Amino acid sequence: MTTTETAEFHDWLPGSFTLHRVATHGTTLAVAVGGHGPTLVLLHGWPQTGRAWRRVLPALAEHHTLVVPDLRGAGDSDLPDDGYRKTEQVRDLRGVLEALGLTGPSVVVGHDIGGMIALAWAAEFPDEVAALVVLDVVFPGLGLEEAMDVARGGMWHFGFFMQPGVPEMLFDGHELEFFTDSFTALSNPGTFTDADLAWYARAYRGRERLRAGFAQYRDLLADGADNRSLLAGRPLAMPVLAVGGGGRMGHAVADALRAHAPRLTDVVAPTGHFVAEEEPDWFVATLTGFLAREAGDLTRR
Repeated sequence: MTTTETAEFHDWLPGSFTLHRVATHGTTLAVAVGGHGPTLVLLHGWPQTGRAWRRVLPALAEHHTLVVPDLRGAGDSDLPDDGYRKTEQVRDLRGVLEALGLTGPSVVVGHDIGGMIALAWAAEFPDEVAALVVLDVVFPGLGLEEAMDVARGGMWHFGFFMQPGVPEMLFDGHELEFFTDSFTALSNPGTFTDADLAWYARAYRGRERLRAGFAQYRDLLADGADNRSLLAGRPLAMPVLAVGGGGRMGHAVADALRAHAPRLTDVVAPTGHFVAEEEPDWFVATLTGFLAREAGDLTRR
């Protein structure tokens, strides 16, 4: 089904975009589509939706057909009980492109959880990914497990979010407090307004929406095994742009991929975690410059 009406969590959608509801791989995703030119897929992180890209859509739509899904379990997409393994979500997205009639190789851009999915896509189906762009992400199987080691100063939230039932029980009713604390701590001052924070809190309000969001974390160990298997002796042939926020991951994003991506470009952004929202003009210039320089002619076959 295709509609130009905004759904509950697409009140941000530019008027030139259409909203599609696509049945794919046992679920239904809400997918915004707009622009013209070679296909560029934008995959958001957690706890966000396709709205995460709203500040860069007009500029990117001038030269690309943009495909902007709410991932499984987010926004206006369904909230299934399972299927959150990153290789499974790649199949969600391949089904979306097939349903939209976009059959050639695509530029795939992913932030955070979306970056994990983007890597799995490029590793398993390299002929479908014209260029891979990953933003401020720790990859399962390529450093995430070590980053979870709290005893050595690692990131506490991965293990906590992976616990069945516990985080949604504790955050239920406290979504705005949690998002305000985490979004502001991980971004440059002034990036997110009170309205932005309230919007994301509404998008994940209640135990069921929180459960679907935290499900993105509960397959991370299996995702790591998948990545190690997919990348063993099989380097990523496409150009890869790895961006780390200067106040967050820095060069660590590229370092994780260095042994697997011979056409790697390492860039540190003048941002925290939320690169495309903190510095949208910088992000657009960096992405388009990379594609012009490294990816050549990305016209769909």
